[in-house]
Amino acid sequence: MPASDDSIVPGEREFHTTRWSLVQAAQGGQADAALAALCKDYWYPLYAFVRRRGYAPHDAQDLTQAFFADLLQRRGPAAHPAQGRFRSYLLGALKHFLANDWHRRNALKRGGGQPVLEWDALDAEALYTLEPADPRDAETLYDRRWAMDLLERALTKLHQDFAASGEGATFAILRSTLTDQGGPPREELARRLSMTEGALKVAVHRLRHRYRAAVRGEIAQTVSTEADVDDEMRHLVAMLRR
Repeated sequence: MPASDDSIVPGEREFHTTRWSLVQAAQGGQADAALAALCKDYWYPLYAFVRRRGYAPHDAQDLTQAFFADLLQRRGPAAHPAQGRFRSYLLGALKHFLANDWHRRNALKRGGGQPVLEWDALDAEALYTLEPADPRDAETLYDRRWAMDLLERALTKLHQDFAASGEGATFAILRSTLTDQGGPPREELARRLSMTEGALKVAVHRLRHRYRAAVRGEIAQTVSTEADVDDEMRHLVAMLRR
């Protein structure tokens, strides 16, 4: 869900490396939980990349599933934050995987007979058919879906935070102010919240500040330095404009 530019500009300091930690934990023998978390957040951008490369739906499903299994069962040097942006690391690893004929021929076998992703529940092709008809290259589609999914995760976290403090209804009313998709006029929002327009302006400003922090928090989990957070924020905005 694209957001207005002023709601996701760089600013706050919040830094973690949990995505890298998930891969390292999986390679250290804690695969189940790590695999589930990575699949949940990254399956669709990777699936869309494979589909845009020309693979049929079922082949793309098999390959995406096998890629996750291979990524987290691989032995040898572990993935490490020093390798840079997790987004780029995943895409590079997927390209290498697809370039290997042995992997393609053994996609189902590599999954060990135990599905990593429940494709029927994910309804992958229904999502893919909503992608733009223009010939976006596979990497651009991957990056755009990464950006949109990341924003959606940030919105979900923000909603959960509001709900935990008993303000879920307030968030539901103000959420439209975070996007560029329009929404009720400010006068209507103020009336629904029993606020003056001045108080509403303050509430919107605070919400955008929290949203910006949530977006940065999501990005910070995928890079190795705070400078990279700023770079990824700029890249995210650029992808949403394409």
